[in-house]
Amino acid sequence: MANILFIKTSSLGDVVHHMPALTDARKAHPDATFSWLVEEAFAPLVRLHPAIDTVIPVASRRWRKSLYAPATIAEIRASFRDIRAQRYDEIVDTQGLLRTAILTRAARGMRHGYDASSVREPLASLFYDVRHRVERDMHAVERNRILSGLALGYAPDEAPDFGLDRARIGKDSTSRYGLLLHATARREKQWPDADWIAFAKLFAQRFELLIPWGTEAERARSEYIAAAVPGTRVPDRAPLDQVAKLIAGAQFVVGVDTGLLHLAAALGVPVVAIFAGSKPALTGPMGRGRLSILGDDGKPPSVDSVVEAVETIIR
Repeated sequence: MANILFIKTSSLGDVVHHMPALTDARKAHPDATFSWLVEEAFAPLVRLHPAIDTVIPVASRRWRKSLYAPATIAEIRASFRDIRAQRYDEIVDTQGLLRTAILTRAARGMRHGYDASSVREPLASLFYDVRHRVERDMHAVERNRILSGLALGYAPDEAPDFGLDRARIGKDSTSRYGLLLHATARREKQWPDADWIAFAKLFAQRFELLIPWGTEAERARSEYIAAAVPGTRVPDRAPLDQVAKLIAGAQFVVGVDTGLLHLAAALGVPVVAIFAGSKPALTGPMGRGRLSILGDDGKPPSVDSVVEAVETIIR
């Protein structure tokens, strides 16, 4: 029985984009054991995938805040011991960054990754035993699937399956609600506050609108939007498995190009995606639910077009 390790640590969108590769791998190797090395914050979400056997959390984001503290050094050493505790038949790094390549090198087994022409950080390719060429101008989901297939000896030939069951995850409430996802780490991806407020005012009388957040700055922005629109609410911060449950119960999700939007699409929730500072051809949401993708890099959509798209997907 094969023992396989996937390495895709972050960000949330990247983690969601890797899930179809795990589904493919389980279909191709039904008796294999699959482990996933992932950033600790995303571990609860990864555990929702039925094909996963073991999740190995790392805390590289937290480590960077106090890299030379004795407690951090001790935790890093313990994590590397955990990574080396098992021997794997195949190790696949679909992230392609220098930091994940170092983690890949620490693991014991045959190490696979992108070649220098395919990888985001070319130096990372030096850490792999087997290097695979995958075109860079295709969607992130397909890049993950193709690399994993090349490493594990199969060719993906079906539509992407994220392995997440909306009905099984359930819903948090019996109320009819929509989610507004404004939060993104990149300013150029944001949609203006005035547009969010204008949009929310048109739907708040028909649906309860929830505006999640992840950081304190995002919380402040959520509260600013909510204060301008009666009928909106800012929920408490929660672990990702609980956020997934909240998303699964929504009637619709409107959001910018961010991890939670990709999670909503993966769950099959009706989604309207707002693109303003990234290219939907490379990172657009995928899923089996109703999807509307508006805007492009440097060309954010108007409020009217978003309103029309939401009316269409909920009709």
